[in-house]
Amino acid sequence: MAVKGRGRGGTAPPVVHRLALTQARVNLGAVVKRARLHKEYFVLEKDGIPVAGLMDIDAFEDHLELQDPKVRAIIAEGRREYRAGQSRPARDLLRSLQARPRGKPPRRRTA
Repeated sequence: MAVKGRGRGGTAPPVVHRLALTQARVNLGAVVKRARLHKEYFVLEKDGIPVAGLMDIDAFEDHLELQDPKVRAIIAEGRREYRAGQSRPARDLLRSLQARPRGKPPRRRTA
C-alpha cells in the first residue's frame, strides 16, 4: 500500500511504501534502487509492526543535518529575520551578484 509523504522543496511528494522485512530482504537491491533513483521511502515491517525505514542517502543526510542544534538555530534566525522584514527577493540578490566584477581584483600598488 502506498501512502503519500511530505515533499521537499517544490518536488512531488515522495511515496512511502510499507514492506514486510522478509520481502525487503529478498528484493533488497531493487528496493535500494527505487529509494535512490525515485526518492521513495520504505517502512520495513516485522509481523506487521514497523521496525525500520529506508530512504535515499541524501534525504537521510538532510534529516541528520536538521537534528544539529546549530543548524536549527540558523534556520530559526532566518525565520525571525524574514518575519521582521529583513529579507529581499531572490531576483534582487541575483542581480547584485551578477553586477559584481568577475575575476581577481586588481593588485594595489605600494609606494
